[in-house]
Amino acid sequence: MFIEIKSEAQFEEEIKSGKVLVDFNATWCGPCQMLKPSVERLGERDDIKVLSVDTDENPGVAAKFDIYSIPTLLLFKDGVSVRKNVGFIPEPALKNFAEVE
Repeated sequence: MFIEIKSEAQFEEEIKSGKVLVDFNATWCGPCQMLKPSVERLGERDDIKVLSVDTDENPGVAAKFDIYSIPTLLLFKDGVSVRKNVGFIPEPALKNFAEVE
């Protein structure tokens, strides 16, 4: 499932349970746009929820997690951040990044 986040409340609700990959990005960011198709494909899987957070539209969410560079990926497990990646990541590495028990 791929979801574009529109508010901080929506973000908090979506990360509460299960495995959730959060892609912090912006429309003007070239590496973010390069990463987007791979992130969207990952969102087609049944075992993970993928959230897209535009840092220009949701600065509060970005600030809460100290996001200073984009793209940044955070992987949550039941509401707890378990992994972080800053910068572009190729699709095979993205799939590995999203694997957590």
